[in-house]
Amino acid sequence: MYTFTTIKHLEADLKSGKITCTQLVEESVKTIETKKHLNAFLEVFHDSALAQAKQIDQKIANGTGVGSLAGVIIGIKDNICYKGHRVSCSSKILEGFESLYSSTVVERLLAEDAIIIGRLNCDEFAMGSSNENSAFGKVLNPLNEKTVPGGSSGGSAAAVAANLCHVSLGSDTGGSIRQPASFTGTVGLKPTYGRVSRWGLVAYASSFDQIGPITKTVEDAALLLEIMAGEDEYDTTASKKPVGKYSQTLAEPKTYKIAYLKECVESEGLDVEVKAQTLKALEKLKTDGHQVTAVDFPYLDFLVPTYYVLTTAEASSNLSRFDGVHYGYRSPNATDLESTYKKTRSEGFGKEVKRRIMLGTFVLSAGYYDAYYSKAQKVRNKIREKTREILSQHDFIVTPSTPGTAFEFGKNSTDPIKMYLEDIFTVQANIVGCPAVSVKNGLHSNGLPIGLQIMGKDFDEANLLNLANQI
Repeated sequence: MYTFTTIKHLEADLKSGKITCTQLVEESVKTIETKKHLNAFLEVFHDSALAQAKQIDQKIANGTGVGSLAGVIIGIKDNICYKGHRVSCSSKILEGFESLYSSTVVERLLAEDAIIIGRLNCDEFAMGSSNENSAFGKVLNPLNEKTVPGGSSGGSAAAVAANLCHVSLGSDTGGSIRQPASFTGTVGLKPTYGRVSRWGLVAYASSFDQIGPITKTVEDAALLLEIMAGEDEYDTTASKKPVGKYSQTLAEPKTYKIAYLKECVESEGLDVEVKAQTLKALEKLKTDGHQVTAVDFPYLDFLVPTYYVLTTAEASSNLSRFDGVHYGYRSPNATDLESTYKKTRSEGFGKEVKRRIMLGTFVLSAGYYDAYYSKAQKVRNKIREKTREILSQHDFIVTPSTPGTAFEFGKNSTDPIKMYLEDIFTVQANIVGCPAVSVKNGLHSNGLPIGLQIMGKDFDEANLLNLANQI
C-alpha cells in the first residue's frame, strides 16, 4: 500500500517506478470501499479515473513529460461540475443530474494530469456546519466517528484525513473549508474572493463563495492554488492579477506583523483549551521573531447576523432555478404548473435549505428590504473597513478557527442559531473577501485537533502560505 506524504514526493516515486498511477487509483478505490461507512464519497468515478491514470502512465513510460499534478488523486465536493459526471449538491432536487461541462478548476487540474476519483458528500447546497444536512446521510469524522467532520465540505476534509484521496476541493462561503479542516487536523485554504474562478461551482451566495483546497500540508495547498488561480473568461469576478509561484516562496525566512482579535480570544463561548492553545501559538510566533499585537474588533457580534442575512438573500435568488421544470427532480404528485413548483421544492429541498430560502426571501421582501438586507450591506461595509484598517497596519489577523473541537452528532442540530455560531470566527474572511487558512494547532485533551486561522491581505496568498508553513 502506497503511503502518500506530499505531491513532490509522489512525483519522485512515479518517476522512479516505485508506484504507477493505475496502482494509485486501484488502491484509492479499495480504501474508499473499506471505509465506506464514513460516507465521505457519494460516487467513485472508477472508469474515468482509471482511464486518466493509464494515459499518465503511458506518458511517463514514453518519457514525454507529465503535468505537475501527475498521479495526484483528487476528490471534488459535490457542488463542483465535472463534464459527463453527476453533480447533486447532496440534494434530492438534483439527484441523477449529469453535468454538461467542467468547472474551470477541474479543467486546470486535469490539464496538469491530476486524477479525479469521485464526488464528495457535503451539507446540501453547501448550507451547514456539520455535514448533517446532506440528503444522502451524514459524514463521519475519521478521527472520532461519534463526531461531525465539520461543514459544509465535511466529505472533502474527512476524505483527506482518512487517506481516501491525496487532496480534495471544497467550497467556502462562510468557513466551509476552514471549519472542517480544523475539525479533522488538515490544512484548509480559502483564497481571496476572485482569486479562483467560480465557473462550474453551483452557487450558494455568489458574493461570498470561493473554491479552495483541503490538504495534509501547506506545500500541497500552495501548489494547488498556483494551478487553479487566475483570470477566466467565463467568470467576470475572477481577478486578472498575476498568479504568484506560491509553492516556491514557502521556505523564505520572513517575519511579520501579526494582530490577534482580543474579542475572539476572550470570547465567553471559546473552549478553554482552544484559548490556551491559541495563546501558546501567539507566544511561539513572538519567540520566532514576529511582532504580535492585540487589537480591538468591535463588530464580532455582528458577523454572523450580517453573514446570514446576506447569504440567505443571495441563496433565495440562486436556488430559484431549481423548479422541477428544467432539470433534476420533479414531483410525481404535481398536477399543474403551480403544484409542480410547490411540490418539487417542498419534496426536493431539505429542511435547512428551505429554512434559508425562506429567510432570504423574507429579508428581500418589500416591507423588510431596508430593515434587513440594506442594513446588512451597510454593516458589511463597516466590517470590511475595520478589517482592512487592521490589515493596513499588520500583515495578518490570527484567531482560533472554531470556538471548540468537533462536536458530537445531534448536539447542535436542533438549534439552528447555535449551529450558525459555529462560523463566528470564519465568516469574517468571506464578508470581507480576504484570504484565510486554517492549520492544525495542537490537540485538545479529548484527542481532537484544534485549528488556528490566519487571515491576510487581498491577493497576498504568498505571504499567508509562508506564515502558515512556518506554523
